[in-house]
Parts: sequence; C-alpha cells; structure tokens
Amino acid sequence: MALDHRLTPEHEELRRTVEAFAHDVVAPKIGDLYERHEFPYEIVREMGRMGLFGLPFPEEYGGMGGDYLALGIALEELARVDSSVAITLEAGVSLGAMPLHLFGTEEQKRQWLPRMCSGEILGAFGLTEPDGGSDAGGTRTTAVKDGDEWVINGSKCFITNSGTDITGLVTVTAVTGRKADGRPEISSIIVPSGTPGFTVAAPYSKVGWNSSDTRELAFDNVRVPLANLVGQEGRGYAQFLRILDEGRIAISALATGLAQGCVDESVKYAKERKAFGQPIGDNQAIQFKLADMEMRAHMARIGWRDAASRLVAGEPFKKEAAIAKLYSSTVAVDNARDATQIHGGYGFMNEYPVARMWRDSKILEIGEGTSEVQRMLIARELGFAGQ
Repeated sequence: MALDHRLTPEHEELRRTVEAFAHDVVAPKIGDLYERHEFPYEIVREMGRMGLFGLPFPEEYGGMGGDYLALGIALEELARVDSSVAITLEAGVSLGAMPLHLFGTEEQKRQWLPRMCSGEILGAFGLTEPDGGSDAGGTRTTAVKDGDEWVINGSKCFITNSGTDITGLVTVTAVTGRKADGRPEISSIIVPSGTPGFTVAAPYSKVGWNSSDTRELAFDNVRVPLANLVGQEGRGYAQFLRILDEGRIAISALATGLAQGCVDESVKYAKERKAFGQPIGDNQAIQFKLADMEMRAHMARIGWRDAASRLVAGEPFKKEAAIAKLYSSTVAVDNARDATQIHGGYGFMNEYPVARMWRDSKILEIGEGTSEVQRMLIARELGFAGQ
C-alpha cells in the first residue's frame, strides 16, 4: 500500500493555526524569556485556551477529540520557532496526561484530565533516576503499602514540568514488590503537587531548553491513597515502555520542527546577508548546504508522520517510532550546526534564533531514549537479541 502523508483539511487547518500562533505570539516573546531562564506562563495559558494540551484526548474529558498526528503537527510548528515551548506541550501531553488516559481509572481521568486538557494544570512523568539513566528498569524508588496508603521513598531527576506554579501532579514509577525470580515489580502512582514529603528542587542550569521547567524530585515517606495507583500493580514497566514508544513520535515531530526552523532562518539570512557585493545565498556552496538541510527535514517529517499514522491506525509502530526518533534527532543536530555555520559569527550570538536552536538540539539525541537505545530497539525489531 502506498503511503500518503499529506494532511487532511482538518489537520492542515490546525497546522496553519499553530504556525500563526508560533510566529505571532511565541517568536516575539520567547527570546527574552529564554535568556532569563523563565517559564513561559502566558504562552502556556494561551496554548491551553487553544486546546493544544487536549489535542489527542476525547471530548468527554475536555479534550479536542483529535489524534497523535494532530499532536505531532502542533509540536513541529511550535519547534520551528522554539523548542522550550514545544517540549512543555510534549511533556504535558505524552508524559503527563497520556498515562492517565491510557491506564487510569475512570475516577482518575475525570479528576485530572479536564484540567490538564485545558492547560489549567500540568502533569509530569517521574521515571528517570540519578543512578538509572537509560536503565529505566533499574528503578530504586519504592512504594510500600501501609493500610490504605502508599508510602513512597526515593528520587527522580531530569523531570520536565515538575516544578511550575501550575504543576498539578507527577506520576511516579516505583518498586512495589518482587517477582518470583527476584526482579522488581514496578508500578505507577500519582503524587499530587504539595503532598507532604514531596520535595521539588530548584530548576537545573541547562545548556538549552532554558524556558522549559526541569527538576530533581525527592520523596521522603510520601503518603498517597492506594487509589492513586495508575493501571495494574506491577505493570508500571510495561506501561511506561508504551508511553515512551508514543513519546518518541512526539519528540521526532519536535526535532523535525527544529530542523525545519533552521532551514527557515538560514534561507532568510542567506537572502539578506551580503558579502563581496552579493547575497551569500548566491554562492552554490550555501545553496547546497541549504538543499541538504531541507532534504533532512523533509525525510524526518515523513518518518514521524509514518510512525504516527501507524499508531493512529492501531498498527505496530515501535520500530518506526525508533527510526523516526533516531533520524530526526540526528538531522536536528546536523541542521543546527549548518545553520550556525551559514550565519557565521552572528550564529554565535544569542539574539539570533539559530543560536537557541543549536543549544536546544543536542538533548534530542538523549531524551526519551538515547540514539544508542534507538539503535538497540531497531535491531531487536529485526530479530537480534539485545543486552
């Protein structure tokens, strides 16, 4: 069957709406916020009013009744202008709200999803630990039953949207028991913000994503009701693997947006900047570099849309998501490097968007599964046993 990734009229309307929002609202404000390391509350509120946080969720829970392709379209258009805003949306939806949508009880959905879909509150996903990294199965945080409560102890790191003024909850993975062979049983548990014993550290000082909220979390005898369990007890590992598979599509869309944004800015600069009496874009060396950048962004877009289409259709998508994430993150770094080169000395100045894109690009090869992990996943799907 031939693949057709052209957008439907509804998806194209969404794309144009978010494109206009990114250029008219995000672009004029984000540079100053980024340099001050400030979270873009006003922009996030407007995104909530637009329904972007509810794009892939049912209308009965306050969502827009869309799909994962719609989310990817919004992420790509936002990331063409700024990745901090895009990752705030990505984490709020695919990591914050999606676990409740996929695995939560009806009561949990009705309690939390409407406010998350409207952007009133943000959710976070507490998975990574200081000694864990890519070894997500090596969770050390524990949750022990005590009467009708869980008692949680441990720590998490690199958690997006976990400490903003509008963060409402963190879904935490924790060891809740042991299997017969001694391996840990991992479960997912909702911890509302402000719960006694739940401490959120100061924001990290990061290379990029400076307007995104990223923090370390600590849990010291944190007590929450047993009813805060998300999904089945002991199934947390399988649940977050599903969440990460879907999240890779979202990150790929974001990376594609950054790659395309590098093209946008470089084409504009190459037509305006003159050297030796002519626009630098008249030089074939610049034209070829721009052609390569556009090619990479185009192919990355095909990759994430293919994976998203398979997900929406209910087809297997794990391999395609890993391919899309691996490729798009690589070309985002490549395009950011080439865009900086085209801009010359100005590309090293933070007043130019490409400097921000250069700083933001590297994390895309690390977050939600490193490039090495993606290669391992692809190899497994080809039938090779992994370590």
